[in-house]
Amino acid sequence: MSGNNSSEDSVRFEGKTRLWRNARLATLKEDRPGLGIVEKGAILIKDGHIVFAGSESDVPETGDAEIVDLEGRWVTPGLVDCHTHIVHGGNRAREFEMRLEGASYEEIARAGGGIVSSVNATRALSVNDLIAAALPRLDTLLAEGVTTIEVKSGYGLSVESELKMLQAARALEDARPVRVVTSYLAAHATPAEYRGRNGDYITDVVLSGLEQARAKGLVDAVDGFCEGIAFSPAEIARVFDLAKSLGIPVKLHAEQLSNLGGAKLAASYGALSADHLEYLDEDGVKAMAAAGTVAVLLPGAFYAIHEKQKPPVKALRETGVPIAIATDCNPGTSPLTSMLLTMNMAATLFGLTVEECIAGATREGARALGLLSKTGTLGAGKSADFAIWDIESPAELVYRIGFNPLHARVFKGEKFDR
Repeated sequence: MSGNNSSEDSVRFEGKTRLWRNARLATLKEDRPGLGIVEKGAILIKDGHIVFAGSESDVPETGDAEIVDLEGRWVTPGLVDCHTHIVHGGNRAREFEMRLEGASYEEIARAGGGIVSSVNATRALSVNDLIAAALPRLDTLLAEGVTTIEVKSGYGLSVESELKMLQAARALEDARPVRVVTSYLAAHATPAEYRGRNGDYITDVVLSGLEQARAKGLVDAVDGFCEGIAFSPAEIARVFDLAKSLGIPVKLHAEQLSNLGGAKLAASYGALSADHLEYLDEDGVKAMAAAGTVAVLLPGAFYAIHEKQKPPVKALRETGVPIAIATDCNPGTSPLTSMLLTMNMAATLFGLTVEECIAGATREGARALGLLSKTGTLGAGKSADFAIWDIESPAELVYRIGFNPLHARVFKGEKFDR
């Protein structure tokens, strides 16, 4: 190996290291074109962090490093699922069946379905029960190369139950080798006991619960659902005002079913992301671009609820709004636990390119969580989170349906076989 340490992807290191060599890298680095491909590449890691990622001919002296031959396999950053609701009780398979049999939303609700069903099931579970329920969903995502996942509350809708959900989400990081980011989503819906009293619910539950979640160290970001069936921009602003005063970043479910100007509101608070965005207008796009707010597209929900209006991908591209994609895994409108299928859906339903899909599932997903300095690309100083694939080209990750070509997953430098 060369002793050249001039590469921008190398830093000084000492002690035990591991060299992953004979690889084809899709680094996703922003200073490289396209996917940032490096043929005949290598990744050198120490203490769970990347100290070099680039051409094998430029690897610094490795001393007594352990050598891992990847035999020409492709390597991408670990996948990032930046919008999920995987912690919840129960499922809504019966509701799905009823819809197929012709039942209306109102009929399903009267039969105890809809979000009421998920709230009741979630409230009935302990923290340990919620963890146990979430682990199969998490394991399915990890088996496809996910190394970072966002998990929202929002099915408790009481202070006690929202905190339970966040505690369960935090515990997933102890139960599995994965990075978990928590989002407080008590402003998801109004529970039955507060029907018609959104303002009281925000005061009694959302704001009070946020202060307690912050005091317990359970919340990394604050989310809300800005929609006619949920909360108005003015109501969301109350939540965001408190988040801002507590120094917690915000994000928002916006413009999924109608245009209430939620994305523009989120951007005015410097939101990390605005998500869904099927009804996003030009003003919202411009506001997001100016604020650096990431657009998180959720094709699973679009597919599951038979949405017709697509998010304005062309306008997002033209204004330079970063585009991430995620599963939106939830029991009602996106029971999806596959980032690979999410990439295919983003391409086939929304017209994203292969490059946009892979970037959206890695680099831009990390950006949407405020984690781009830690993960999402293969570069010096980043956590050694990457996925190793048995594929001939990166396009296969987007092209195939129902096929998992993962060879192994590496999280913080440790390899986990599929």
